[in-house]
Amino acid sequence: MGNKMQTVGWVSAGVLAGALATFSVQTIARNTVAPLPLEELQQLAAVYGLIKTDYVEPVDDKKLITDAISGMVSSLDPHSQYFDKTSFAEFREGTTGRFVGVGIEISQEDGLIRIVSPIEGSPADRAGLMPNDLITKIDDAAVKGLSLTEAVKRMRGEPNTQVVLTVFRKDESRTFTVNITREEIKTRSVKGEVIEPGYAWLRLSQFQDRTVDDFVNKAIEIYAKEPKLKGLVLDLRNDPGGLLDAAVAISAAFLPKDSVVVTTDGQLPESKALFSANAADYMPRRLPIGGGDPLRRLPAGLKDVPLVVLVNEGSASASEIVAGALQDHKRATIMGSQTFGKGSVQTVRPLGPDTGIKLTTALYYTPNGRSIQAKGIEPDITLDETADGSPYASLRVREADLAKHLGKDETPEEIARKEKEREEALKRLQDETKANEGQVARRLPQFGTAEDFQLQQAIRQLKGQPVQVAKNTEKVANAEGKAAADAADPTSKAPAEIKK
Repeated sequence: MGNKMQTVGWVSAGVLAGALATFSVQTIARNTVAPLPLEELQQLAAVYGLIKTDYVEPVDDKKLITDAISGMVSSLDPHSQYFDKTSFAEFREGTTGRFVGVGIEISQEDGLIRIVSPIEGSPADRAGLMPNDLITKIDDAAVKGLSLTEAVKRMRGEPNTQVVLTVFRKDESRTFTVNITREEIKTRSVKGEVIEPGYAWLRLSQFQDRTVDDFVNKAIEIYAKEPKLKGLVLDLRNDPGGLLDAAVAISAAFLPKDSVVVTTDGQLPESKALFSANAADYMPRRLPIGGGDPLRRLPAGLKDVPLVVLVNEGSASASEIVAGALQDHKRATIMGSQTFGKGSVQTVRPLGPDTGIKLTTALYYTPNGRSIQAKGIEPDITLDETADGSPYASLRVREADLAKHLGKDETPEEIARKEKEREEALKRLQDETKANEGQVARRLPQFGTAEDFQLQQAIRQLKGQPVQVAKNTEKVANAEGKAAADAADPTSKAPAEIKK
């Protein structure tokens, strides 16, 4: 197929104010298209002609055609997308971890721009922007009616120039503006440190080109400081995804060689595939140009060190692949909250030298055949966000909440329950805001700090101590029982005809 590159992309139809997605890049070489529906094509041509002759002002031919393509693709599901010249270049740029902008991962919601998460240390992060904030204006331009690509263009720009964002924070019922200076964003996708003697924390914020090398270097650094490591916390919270080969490599760092990491299944023969803990599967783009397998440099103890993986609603796609693989192989205890549930694979196919489409072509499955699409990974141990609970978690959006998402729709009862929970959470926030004269600023403790409640509980789990899973509640983990329940789940679907 040529020029193939896959990512398991960021949540929603996300864009790294910049570019986000699960994709493989392939050339188009298909001669098996079914006969075209002539009647519908005649209607399309008739509409095109009416617009050209009757619309109030002339419309450029190229705009009509590209808009028709864009609408056709975007109507399929939340993650399929048409790329024009600029957005295609930005999409490719986003996987490198370097671009000029404000530093936020975004998606579209009801015509507005929703912040998936600010990139740690970026101008947006320093300005106090938070996940689920809605951008309503960019400078003087209303966001309503702008495409995701157009919104990204307005937030991008030259270094040291300024952009004013008008933001509506739903969970505080207030609107405010922030003046942000653009800068080159060099996302650091890996960080970590020894938390206390014998125990370390290693965080992945995205899966990018350099993630595997940076992960290996950080693991070596941790073992240099603590050669007798007794336990490790792999933190995937708010990690929206990224490159598939990086996700497979991170899984392989902890699993025996040739262990199944993830399988994919779709309509095309090449969509039926298996990826294992083998260099041939996680280094397809690196091996031909040399450099060797970076995992060979990992400390040997990493294969056996007791492991906890932290996840939350912002853990999506590549993060879910890693969490699902380590959970199915019983290599780690998964702690936190149910993940986002993006279990689809997008393929980016060039339409020419500088345009293309990102099309959903497959679903992916954990080693035990569980589909993650619109379900997510259920943790072995559910944790509140803080010692005071997670009273506003129901306000967060998951894959199952997105319009046109693939997978089984929720029952009316489930929808009503979630809506009631959201209304109750919103009322609590409104009451809290009024009680504090509108000055509520509920930023959660920074990941990896002494105030990080979930990290504290993960360390307790590694030490074999009781875990405080919710306010005033202690529990000793029983991951085996949860894993057995998952294995017995009659709703899981094993993909057919999986091949290497």
